[in-house]
Amino acid sequence: MRVTVLAAVKAMLRGRRPGSAFVAELRAVLRGRDFRRLFATRLISQTGDGVFTAGLGSYVFFNTATFPDPASAAAAFAVLYLPYSLIGPFAGVFIDRWSRRQILVWSALLRTAFVVLTALLVVSGNLGAPLYAGVLLVLGVNRFFLSSLSAALPHVVAEGKLVMANSVSPTAGGIMAALGGIVGLGVHVATGSGRTGSAVTLLVAGGCYLVASLVARTMPRSLLGPFREPGERQPGRVLGEFALVLAGLAAGARYVLRRRGPAAVLGATGGNRFLYGMLFLMSILLYRNYFYRSAGANTALSHYTVLVLVSAVGYGCAALITPRMTRRLGKPAWIALLLASGAVIAALGGMFSQPVFLLIGFWLSLAGQGVAICSTTILQEQVDDEYRGRVFSFYDMMFNVTFVAGAGLSAAFMPVTGHSPAMVELVAAGYAVAAAGYWLAGRRPAPEGGEDQPPPAGAGGGESPSSSAQRTSS
Repeated sequence: MRVTVLAAVKAMLRGRRPGSAFVAELRAVLRGRDFRRLFATRLISQTGDGVFTAGLGSYVFFNTATFPDPASAAAAFAVLYLPYSLIGPFAGVFIDRWSRRQILVWSALLRTAFVVLTALLVVSGNLGAPLYAGVLLVLGVNRFFLSSLSAALPHVVAEGKLVMANSVSPTAGGIMAALGGIVGLGVHVATGSGRTGSAVTLLVAGGCYLVASLVARTMPRSLLGPFREPGERQPGRVLGEFALVLAGLAAGARYVLRRRGPAAVLGATGGNRFLYGMLFLMSILLYRNYFYRSAGANTALSHYTVLVLVSAVGYGCAALITPRMTRRLGKPAWIALLLASGAVIAALGGMFSQPVFLLIGFWLSLAGQGVAICSTTILQEQVDDEYRGRVFSFYDMMFNVTFVAGAGLSAAFMPVTGHSPAMVELVAAGYAVAAAGYWLAGRRPAPEGGEDQPPPAGAGGGESPSSSAQRTSS
């Protein structure tokens, strides 16, 4: 690990023009028309995600009439993310059966309808189960949408460009979500704040989802897979597929567990998101109940927007740095180094000053997105296309369940103000343990009878990522 850190420092010191290689590779990726259309679908949709989050967050967490407490905030996270995440892997089986282009088109339209429903509930002043049910529908379909995007990417990008594509796509999507959040907050204020402002902001998000559906519709229906061998059995009706869904999930789990690389990155993703969930809850409580308790909800929200913006810059920097560092160090070493750096940066939170939390927001966003870029690429490279949808649904579940678990566990011990030095120390130690655990897991020999390589193309009627990438590039 020490050698890896020194190598990383030397690599950064030797780089004269880190942006030039990024721009060149970015241009190469953007030359593909199919990638541009998939990319545009993501950007528009995630802009809507940011606008939606702004409208919902301003209504739930920065309400002028209430102060959030750890338990209620964690409960909101659980209601919004946990139920879908527990059934998320089922979606992967359908992603491996249905046209992924059609999934993108129809899931975006469904979200538009669910957003309209949620906006009506906000106007009515509802802050209970009906509102959470409406939001759950929006976010649940969104998880389905994002998993389909990840599974579809290797069909529009050559295998050698996957790292760059994964740097550009999710990272740019995260930046657009953050910018969408800022725009959403502006819409919220411009329309009078309160319930009306939140509802109008939600409707703007619904408009973004509608446009994303129209852009996705410009792609050929069969472009994004899944591909099947001639003569292979076609899936039956959905109601008759439940037994096959369960069998498919079991097969997908066995597939991942036999492959050290995919299993390790799922663990790294879960560890990072667990710790990030703890800090995310802390940041909301600090800004609303500690830094700006006497100044009011709108002031707290405006300053929290600065933290969101700085975090978005961190996401963008991950796209610049990660491809260069993975070429020099490799993806596993870069994941371990990012997690280790998270331990150092998180420890600074004990100062409980806003400038320090801006630094934490920037770096942990950079580190988290760097881990996500590498993890997504490893899964795309090492998972066969017939399993890819299921594996990315497992990845999506790990991404959300661990986030909720981190927020929920910390809520039991966190004060209402969010000011907890012991919690900061625990998070810092957790990042160090995650880094060491992933590094050791990556160096451990593969279990007997399980290789890191995917099965041959055509096994079970699927297609390897390399063969699909070759066809796309040709």
